[in-house]
Amino acid sequence: MLRKLLFILPSVIFLGVIAFSLWGLLSDRDPSAVPSALVNKPLPEFDLPPVEGMTGPGLSSAELADGEVKVINIFASWCIPCRAEHELITKLAEEHGVPVYGINYKDKPADARLWLAELGNPYRSIGADREGRVAIDFGVSGVPESYLIDGEGVIRFQQIGPIVGPDLEDKILPILEEIGG
Repeated sequence: MLRKLLFILPSVIFLGVIAFSLWGLLSDRDPSAVPSALVNKPLPEFDLPPVEGMTGPGLSSAELADGEVKVINIFASWCIPCRAEHELITKLAEEHGVPVYGINYKDKPADARLWLAELGNPYRSIGADREGRVAIDFGVSGVPESYLIDGEGVIRFQQIGPIVGPDLEDKILPILEEIGG
C-alpha cells in the first residue's frame, strides 16, 4: 500500500502544480489590481528634501494634511513608463485642477531637473527620495505609482503602473470625484 502511495504522490503533486498554473494563466485576474495594504489608511509619515538644485521646500506628509483631495505620483527620470504617463499627470494638474505632488524616486538630481525641464513640471512640490526609503513605506513595487489621497490624508486608491490611455478619464477622475475632489 505504501509503495503505491509513493508511486502516485508525485503524479498528484505534478497535476496540482499544472492546475494552479493554468488557473493563474487563464483567469481574468488583473495583476495591477493587487490591493495595497495602505488603501484606507493614513499616509505614512515622511519629510523629503527638494530635488537638489530645484527651488521649493521638498515634500512632507504634514504638508499634505490640508483638507484637499490630491494625488501623489512617484516617478523617476530613468523610468520609461513615467515618461509615458507624464502627459496625463500634467493634464490632471493643469486641466482638471487636481493638486499633484511628486516623489522623485532613486534619481540623480541633474537627471530629474533635465527631465522636468524637458517634459514640464506639473507638481506643486517634489520630494527627493534618493534612497527609496519613503517608497518602501508606501509599499511601492515599482515606478510609476500614484496614490489618491482624500482631504483627511487617507490613501483611497493606489495606481500601480502608469496612468495611460483611458485610465485618467475612466478610473482616476471618477475616484477623485467620489472622495471629494
